[in-house]
Amino acid sequence: MEMRWFLSKIQDDFRGGKINLEKTQRLLEKLDIRCSYIHVKQIFKTSDYPVVLSLENHCSTAQQEVMADNLQATFGESLLSDMLDDFPDTLPSPEALKFKILVKNKKIGTLKETRERKGSDKRGDNQDKETGVKKLPGVMLFKKKKTRKLKIALALSDLVIYTKAEKFKSFQHSRLYQQFNENNSIGETQARKLSKLRVHEFIFHTRKFITRIYPKATRADSSNFNPQEFWNIGCQMVALNFQTPGLPMDLQNGKFLDNGGSGYILKPHFLRESKSYFNPSNIKEDMPITLTIRLISGIQLPLTHSSSNKGDSLVIIEVFGVPNDQMKQQTRVIKKNAFSPRWNETFTFIIHVPELALIRFVVESQGLIAGNEFLGQYTLPLLCMNKGYRRIPLFSRMGESLEPASLFVYVWYVR
Repeated sequence: MEMRWFLSKIQDDFRGGKINLEKTQRLLEKLDIRCSYIHVKQIFKTSDYPVVLSLENHCSTAQQEVMADNLQATFGESLLSDMLDDFPDTLPSPEALKFKILVKNKKIGTLKETRERKGSDKRGDNQDKETGVKKLPGVMLFKKKKTRKLKIALALSDLVIYTKAEKFKSFQHSRLYQQFNENNSIGETQARKLSKLRVHEFIFHTRKFITRIYPKATRADSSNFNPQEFWNIGCQMVALNFQTPGLPMDLQNGKFLDNGGSGYILKPHFLRESKSYFNPSNIKEDMPITLTIRLISGIQLPLTHSSSNKGDSLVIIEVFGVPNDQMKQQTRVIKKNAFSPRWNETFTFIIHVPELALIRFVVESQGLIAGNEFLGQYTLPLLCMNKGYRRIPLFSRMGESLEPASLFVYVWYVR
């Protein structure tokens, strides 16, 4: 997939008690764990575009061979197991990979070597892949970090084509040595630091290589970070904990409403062009949009926990995007009417980078003692908003439709 696209990436993150990995591997080696075929049939129901299957691989080589057999048997021709003839040294577009499943994992050797081994018996053939810090020449100032060798089964390695997992070292190292099919995963803490200190290098990196951002290990409660800050610098995959509802998941679901909910969104031109010097924290050349929203009324708003239509309802309109565009405005509170409140208020926003902006409508019931109670929300990209009179549907905190609950608004914007 070309570096021009945002990809919908969700990480199901389960952190339980400690597991004896070595013992678990021994128990699993003789197991044959297969995917349910009914799941496979549903993969391309929503979108024809490729699905990336990211493996968290701690298995022995014997079990990796079982995984490779199961992947091939389950996905069949949908599994991409060889490079496309038209793309031997560049990433293909999502259009060229329609109805394909790509495996993301460690890989041994090059794509050319993988093609040469195609059709041969790879069972029992594996190689060591060293991870950790290599010994550097010269005087050792610090205690050397131990290196460990992870054994990779060739049968599984050869299923990795355009999504080879490679440890991120530095932007300079990537410019000099990283291959086009190698993808990096960077923790949110390191990524946030790099986005502030080396933003231009970071954006240049995301133009060439698929970059994934994942939650820091200290999020033991499976909480999420705000994905917007990493979309602003062009990161293709921003991994979130799907099981945790809230603002980050609302932004995730809202952003990927674009392009028909296909899971792929073309990045703005300033995040694709090599001559661009875009900096989300320092916007110099821009053509801002003036967005006007007249919030007219609410329609059958959700009930509060007290199950009363006499709640004190209000609406908050939020803008998420580059730092200068982040803002929110709020309506007045309509007392004792959550069924059909009428606000008839107009709000104006000046948005400097509309291509990255998301608009979020949040409906709450005012609470003076326990705080406001969340009733529903809807998030969508600014440029997906149609002008004129519109009905805004509402969704619960868990992302479920609250039909027929909605807002009635009038939208207009000029550039």
